[in-house]
Amino acid sequence: MNTQIILEKQIENIMQIMTPYGSGTGFVIDDIIITNSHVVSGLKEVVVSAKKLPRTIAKVVYDDPFFDLAFIKCEFKRSNIDLVLADELVNDGDTVVAIGHPYGLNYTATEGIVSRASRLQDDLEYIQIDAAINPGNSGGPLLNSVGKLVGVNTFIIQNANNLGFALPSRYLEDALTAFKAQKHENIIKCPSCKNLIEEKNINHDYCPECGVKLEVARLRRKGYNPIGPTKTIEDILTALDINVTLARRSIASWRVDEGTARIDINYYENGVIIGDAKLCAIPGNNIDKIYDYLLKENEKLSYLQFSINENSIYLSYLIVDSSLTFDKGKIAIQRLIKLSNKYDDILINEYGAIVQKRDEED
Repeated sequence: MNTQIILEKQIENIMQIMTPYGSGTGFVIDDIIITNSHVVSGLKEVVVSAKKLPRTIAKVVYDDPFFDLAFIKCEFKRSNIDLVLADELVNDGDTVVAIGHPYGLNYTATEGIVSRASRLQDDLEYIQIDAAINPGNSGGPLLNSVGKLVGVNTFIIQNANNLGFALPSRYLEDALTAFKAQKHENIIKCPSCKNLIEEKNINHDYCPECGVKLEVARLRRKGYNPIGPTKTIEDILTALDINVTLARRSIASWRVDEGTARIDINYYENGVIIGDAKLCAIPGNNIDKIYDYLLKENEKLSYLQFSINENSIYLSYLIVDSSLTFDKGKIAIQRLIKLSNKYDDILINEYGAIVQKRDEED
């Protein structure tokens, strides 16, 4: 079976996992979404999406920093083709396929070989592969030549050329069996004594069995709490009835879709906050009328301004963090969201501008 056929068969079982700290990949086994512990970043909730699942808030029900595994649950429609664990072990030289979302490039499949079927790292055996995996691949499936799961893509050696490692599926099978036997959710596996602990039984972030400090428990209790201008932006979005968790792309980036318009808000390290709505594209004719219209509208606008980059029309809001206030920021962002969709419709329907093609949701 070639790589493209494997991807097509399993694509509905591949998830993207998003947190304020970054993104990774997950995959479906039974009714559970599997990923790495380091992908969920110690959070109780993450955002997941898939081919037939829009961005959805999901619960992290199991966190295992020892195996670097996490299990996630939410409501989703199961694929007609299940992803199953391989019965046979991999061998040196076997062909394997890694599927994931490296650097936000959705559903990327790379083929390689098993460089070493068993490579010991920190008391665990990993599958060493030369299939290209990059940031965003973490937590994705490693499949054999017939499309069965042989491992979970877990880490790479930095600055090395195609040197990746996957947790063998037998560890995942053990973790799934142990988790299901608990018949409870919100389970943390102690990396020291290896006991599975219900989160409600953890006091002061210490394992009740061996007494070791559980960093995952601390992170889950703490959660994600924005501060400073980031908190102000999220407070504004919340006041505008926007689900911040779903809109959040990272600690300093948010996205809102309104009609045909897409609004991206980014807070940069230099202190500049830019809300950009990439509207339609300039057509091959009627250009002078579009320019005249944009110039006239710019004179009427407050807080916002039209601009053109290459052939795309933008409506933008720009401010430095020291000047951002809740009240004025709310007015500006509310206008940006509302007017972006309005202007997009006008430019498309009245001036013949071209509807923008959007990349697949990342």
